[in-house]
Amino acid sequence: MAGENRAKRMDIDFPLGNDPLSVRRRIEALEYVLERAIALPGLGGRRFGLDAVVGLVPIAGDLIGAALGLYLVWEARNLGMSKWQLARMTANVGFDTLVGAVPLAGDVFDFLFRSNTRNLKIIRKHLDKHHPHTRIIEA
Repeated sequence: MAGENRAKRMDIDFPLGNDPLSVRRRIEALEYVLERAIALPGLGGRRFGLDAVVGLVPIAGDLIGAALGLYLVWEARNLGMSKWQLARMTANVGFDTLVGAVPLAGDVFDFLFRSNTRNLKIIRKHLDKHHPHTRIIEA
């Protein structure tokens, strides 16, 4: 798009604008990095991301994961989403953080519960309804 600010690093097109399309691309990229960026052979095609990896670090890792998850909530607030939707998204991040903080069991939980994917689904539903021009046709 003409005049749209972009940052390009590591072959990732990262839009910097405040328009709904830029926000959609930015949060989808962040969700991918947090939840699905890494694939290990032997896990049956199961992918995981930075959220599960930083969750292995006691306390600090869970706080970093929560901060990154709350960034999605902040972007949703900037889109004008309802307080109910923001509360649901915050509860997803809070639940993930609290259970993820439990030693060992929380680390397994981080691989299974994907709060950022759930939150992206809520944001996509809002964008599809209120900003249909941002829809991305997936093949």
